[in-house]
Amino acid sequence: MYREIECIKGDSGSFELEGHSVIEEMPLAVTVNGRHALTAMISPDMLREFVIGFLFTEGIIKDADEIESIRIEDTNAGVLTKSPFKILVSKKTVLSGCGGSMSYLDIGKLPEINSDLTLDSETIRNSVKEALDSQLHVLTGGIHVVGLYDPNGKVCVVEDIGRHNALDKIVGYALENKIDLSRTYIICSGRISSEMVRKCLTANIPVVVSRGATTTLAIDIARSRGLTIVGFVRSKKMNIYSWGKRITDIPDTVTDALQESEYD
Repeated sequence: MYREIECIKGDSGSFELEGHSVIEEMPLAVTVNGRHALTAMISPDMLREFVIGFLFTEGIIKDADEIESIRIEDTNAGVLTKSPFKILVSKKTVLSGCGGSMSYLDIGKLPEINSDLTLDSETIRNSVKEALDSQLHVLTGGIHVVGLYDPNGKVCVVEDIGRHNALDKIVGYALENKIDLSRTYIICSGRISSEMVRKCLTANIPVVVSRGATTTLAIDIARSRGLTIVGFVRSKKMNIYSWGKRITDIPDTVTDALQESEYD
């Protein structure tokens, strides 16, 4: 995941040659039934899980069982599926995520969340503290963290140069292990963008939490599709932007006021 690289370190006008831990990045070209699907800039672990998660969140497969084989060699991943690969339209949306990627889904046709999951704010704070305690981030300063949690605690934590890549790896892991994603929630280290929201909706993950910011488009989509967004979780503070009724210790008067504002 990282290599020691020589560099010149400066401190108060003093310069010395020292080593520094630098996060690894690699291109992964993915083909499905012989056709190029994407090239992702990615951290070199959990590549199989990434491929499965990406194909699922892009609507290319409906379940991991649709995949006949995945062959990964160096920087290439070849996938064979049981059904023909959907024709890729020529007009692609370049997303704003780390590393860059492309989406083949019409954002206006995204599914609504179907889940009865509820959480309290203390559980959210504790999950953020646990998931984002990354020694790799401390060492390199160049990694995103995404954690998958359920009511019983941590399921899986993934680190990658791109938070979208990490989320796809999480989804792929869950699909391979037959985890009910409607009973889970996501913790992430970076901004909650519309693309992170889109992937959560496709996977039916009802809550996404970050210690960072979100975007207006992410909030608008989440409000219309039943996804709970929680941002700026730091110390005792947090911002709930949508579907606050899933947070059980918020007074009903407050969640009702938010719900009303969502339809303004």
